[in-house]
Amino acid sequence: MKIPADSILNISKHTHDYVSSFQGCYRDCNNLITSADVGRAFFGSIPKWINLLIIFRDKVVGIFGIKKVGNIKVQEKQLTNFKCEQGEQIGLFKVIFRNNKEVILGEDDSHLNFRVSLYSEMDKIQHTKKRLTLTIVVEFKNWFGKLYFLPIRPFHKIFGPSLLKGILKEIEILTIKDICNA
Repeated sequence: MKIPADSILNISKHTHDYVSSFQGCYRDCNNLITSADVGRAFFGSIPKWINLLIIFRDKVVGIFGIKKVGNIKVQEKQLTNFKCEQGEQIGLFKVIFRNNKEVILGEDDSHLNFRVSLYSEMDKIQHTKKRLTLTIVVEFKNWFGKLYFLPIRPFHKIFGPSLLKGILKEIEILTIKDICNA
């Protein structure tokens, strides 16, 4: 799967040392699901097993001066007031950019920069559906970034589809609420 052509990740012309992209569909009959909804769904859908890996990661990277994700419970509380506005941050994920189609989350650190794109577009055939493309890109800043990412890289093949599935499930819940409230 490629980065969507008009994604900010493509337009920015940055070099990416790692790219993974996954796609799924969700119903949006009345075009009510916004990019901010998708961004909130991302944070609300992180599986517990990924959170456990993040806690482990924080314990290990602290000795190397790498930014930590932080307390998962605090992040869950932050989500209740999260508007997905540029500059807002939950854990390591800062909202870098948002428009009506895409949310870019990410962080710059001493060893690498990463971005997560949540790109939604209307399905060209079924206009009651939208396609969501989750793309993860990493740019290494130095040899330590490459070394750090080496054991993490294989997990991204599992993280991506799992995150996408969770986001789609969260959006489905929103869609049901919209139908019930209509």
